[in-house]
Amino acid sequence: MISYNDAGRVGRAVRSLYGQSLRNLEIIVVDDASTDETERVVRRLPGVRYVRRERSSGGCGAPRNDGIDAARAPFIMFLDSDDELPRHACKSLLTEIERTGSDFVAGQISRLYESSGKTKPYYPELFSPRRVVDGIRAEPKLFLDGFSTNKLYRVDFLRRHQLRFREDLHYEDHVFTSDLYAAAERFAIVPWVVYHWHRVPGRGVSISLNLREVNNARQRVAAAEAADEILRRNGLADLVPDRQVRFVKQDLRVYLNALPYHDASWAQELAAVAGPYLERLAPGVLAKADPMVRVCCTLIQQGRIDELAVAARSLTGPKAPPREILVEGGRTYWGNRKDPALDITTLGLAGLPFTATRIRHEVTDISINAATLAMEITTYDPFQIIKPDYHASMKIDHHEVRLTPKPQPNATYLTTLTLDLAKFQDLGGFHEPRIAFTRQDGKTTSDRVLISPTTPPIPVNLRGRRITIGPHSAAGVLRLTWLRTDMVHTIARTPWLKPHARKLRALPTKARHHLGSRKIKLSVYKQLIKFVPQRKDLVLFEADAGKGYTGHPRYIHEELLKRGLGLTAVWSRAKGKFPTDVATVRRMSWRHVWTMARAGWWVDSHGMPLGFPKPTGTRYLQTWHGQGIKTVGLNAPDLRGDFPGPREEWRANVARWDALVSPSAEFERTFVPSNEYAGLVLRFGSPRCDVLVKGDPAARTRVRDHLEIPPDKKILLYAPTYRDQNKMSGKSVRINLSELATHLSHEWVLILRTHPVDTYQVPERLRGFVRPAGAYPEINDLLLAADVLVTDYSSLMCDFALTGKPMVFYIDDWEEYRRAERGVNYDFPAIAPGPCVTTTADLLTALREPYHLERYAAFLTTWCADERGDAAARIVSAFFEGRPLTVREKARG
Repeated sequence: MISYNDAGRVGRAVRSLYGQSLRNLEIIVVDDASTDETERVVRRLPGVRYVRRERSSGGCGAPRNDGIDAARAPFIMFLDSDDELPRHACKSLLTEIERTGSDFVAGQISRLYESSGKTKPYYPELFSPRRVVDGIRAEPKLFLDGFSTNKLYRVDFLRRHQLRFREDLHYEDHVFTSDLYAAAERFAIVPWVVYHWHRVPGRGVSISLNLREVNNARQRVAAAEAADEILRRNGLADLVPDRQVRFVKQDLRVYLNALPYHDASWAQELAAVAGPYLERLAPGVLAKADPMVRVCCTLIQQGRIDELAVAARSLTGPKAPPREILVEGGRTYWGNRKDPALDITTLGLAGLPFTATRIRHEVTDISINAATLAMEITTYDPFQIIKPDYHASMKIDHHEVRLTPKPQPNATYLTTLTLDLAKFQDLGGFHEPRIAFTRQDGKTTSDRVLISPTTPPIPVNLRGRRITIGPHSAAGVLRLTWLRTDMVHTIARTPWLKPHARKLRALPTKARHHLGSRKIKLSVYKQLIKFVPQRKDLVLFEADAGKGYTGHPRYIHEELLKRGLGLTAVWSRAKGKFPTDVATVRRMSWRHVWTMARAGWWVDSHGMPLGFPKPTGTRYLQTWHGQGIKTVGLNAPDLRGDFPGPREEWRANVARWDALVSPSAEFERTFVPSNEYAGLVLRFGSPRCDVLVKGDPAARTRVRDHLEIPPDKKILLYAPTYRDQNKMSGKSVRINLSELATHLSHEWVLILRTHPVDTYQVPERLRGFVRPAGAYPEINDLLLAADVLVTDYSSLMCDFALTGKPMVFYIDDWEEYRRAERGVNYDFPAIAPGPCVTTTADLLTALREPYHLERYAAFLTTWCADERGDAAARIVSAFFEGRPLTVREKARG
């Protein structure tokens, strides 16, 4: 381990070595002539060999070489004193190098952001799968791994090949790893994290992050040139272009990301340092870079420094849109030149739907006078979508300010506005203003307001608030931050009261939270249901734990309204959109607790709040929310374990049900025993499927209008279910959407409907092909509008089968899903009503012939035989009106 003036963290790093599961370690700390307390701290650490250099080398190479010379063990790793090793790093790498006989073994390095505690792996695709590589020529992409610290080496291999670190320049890792790759005949790769690279807030903390001086870039370019020369000297000149890809994708990118924070002279110096090396790059290297990185490199080569500063703001974060683009011959170019090096077609900006179109708004002048903020904003419309009749406004949270942009001779728009910040006193935290343009049809597109990232923050003190106005991120997003400065917060910031600040701030909040806690509400609720009179005319509805006006409960509600039975409906609401004429109550609020206690009827698709007993006399209709192949109830992953608490809680929940809606006999065969349900079963079909049986011609129009789908494009609905072990991770989206877009975007639009317990951010470059519809209010509209459904194990397959349209099943994780994930009750590939595929290429083939007619017919018989289009009507008759069941219906129950 190397250290220099790091007394505060060197102990933490050594403790990560004490904690290694491999106990037989030789720990050598090489101190590069620290002038702080590093020596005192290290000498007090037991079991550590301390080596101190007489003079500081100013880098990492010399102390690491000292460590190699001092090492007595047969294997060696390197650690920086501000980082750590995970517990099993040494043991797992030692096991792997012994198992494979490799010269070295490399593992995943992970950034650890100290401000948040979150980790982010570095190029995880490089380290997966676990494998042995027969020399760098077999996988030249591994030049991207230029670290020395995420590897375990054979010491005799390093010494035999005289592999040492350069001592005369920074970024010696890059030179060392080129030497390493040139010498190694066989090395191993493992996918698990073996090194935690600590990242602390702010810039300039370490050599690799100290970007204030352009000399830092000069050192990195020198390291790149030395690495290239090593490959040429070792007969690997053909791999130099692969190593240079690393410089463009990773090394230069560091400085391009930082460029917006610096002035024009810094950018000019950077171009002078990097430009000559870029000119010497092998043909085709820049073509492998991300489009905007390629644009920035080209602007450096062409000496267009002012434009470089604009382009660099499009690299990270919100990615500022361009000021100007040229669309010609189906290609999109950055700026106004038809230059292949400026081609940004693959970013997909020109194909975005109206509501996602990018418009650039730049603050060109800003001032503050008391509470009045004045701004001049120049708007660039690169895709020429703004029309004179569009309504323009600035939106800050729920506030909206009308704007009047004035056209300018250079095809931009100038907006002058003043904001009275006193009118925004209800806001808190930070907000990023957006300028919106609304068409006559109500469709709106909006984009953030930008300001130079070098603009100093502007503070405003205003009636118990301090407002800070300034840029955020390299894009320079204008951000307004509200901070309370009332009496409690002022006292809390007084130096002698700082130790008690947390208590002062939390006292009223804790009291409110305690009174509003679930425990208190449940206690009050149990007393309420003993004496509060029942309202036999009140129906409490809930779908998906309050997430929307949807599912079976919605269609039962609509049938009740149609019949005019004199019942009052209230919906539990957690989030989502509800019609304005539907009464709602916030889920788990005191009003919701009161409504649960009084309602004579409960209708629900998932489960009313667990632990709340049903009042005597209340009738509870459980509609459930789907059927299919997955395990459910007490057999589901979260309940199948032998833990009595959750299982008994679920049994108590099921015991509240007075009737269960059943869509099919097959549903009853698996669902009823899985939940140990013994009550009335109403097998009348699925209320939400009535519209699928009857049809709704307007649904296709609604979907196309809402999601902006052209009339000449077919619709592919992709609706995967969630993965129990990876909720809200986006990992249910398993198809390569980029590959799909390449082959289908000329003919199809893909609607992506993620499950409510998953989320996925569609990359902007795919928004011309993919329409995210996780928040679309009614799934039936999407099913009716789709030409083909692609799913995996979702119960939507049973609903969609009623349309008779084709389905394809993407089940690349079938073995994992059935064995280790959710678990299933069926051999799905044997019964699926369409092709089952595991690759995107196979999916493309299946879309040409998606029907398996015999299996489709059998699937309909099994799951949809009771769907007649009148389920809601029959359920209302039986449950709410008390119509006697027929002999056949009783038999079903």
